[in-house]
Order: sequence, then structure tokens, then C-alpha cells
Amino acid sequence: MLRSFFAKEEGQGLVEYALILVLIAVVVIGALTLLGRNISTLFSDISATIRQRPGS
Repeated sequence: MLRSFFAKEEGQGLVEYALILVLIAVVVIGALTLLGRNISTLFSDISATIRQRPGS
């Protein structure tokens, strides 16, 4: 009975996928936190440049 309890691996794959998704989420949140202001500034600059173009 004890041996069969430790031999069950049915939920192991699901847990591994969940851990991978959590790791990816942490990396994405960290990247957005670090680069968020730079990306916002870049899009603001692009928007201002487009508005300044003659004929627009």
C-alpha cells in the first residue's frame, strides 16, 4: 500500500506545468516592471512624432 502511494505520478505533470507557468509569469512581470517606463516613453515619443508630421 505504501509503495503504491509513492508510485502514483498522475498529478506530477500538471504541477510541473503550473510551476513553469508561474515562472514565466514572474519573468514577464519583472520585465514589465523594469522596462515599463522606457516602453511608455518610447510610445509617447513615437506618438508625438506622428502628430508633428505635416499633412496628418
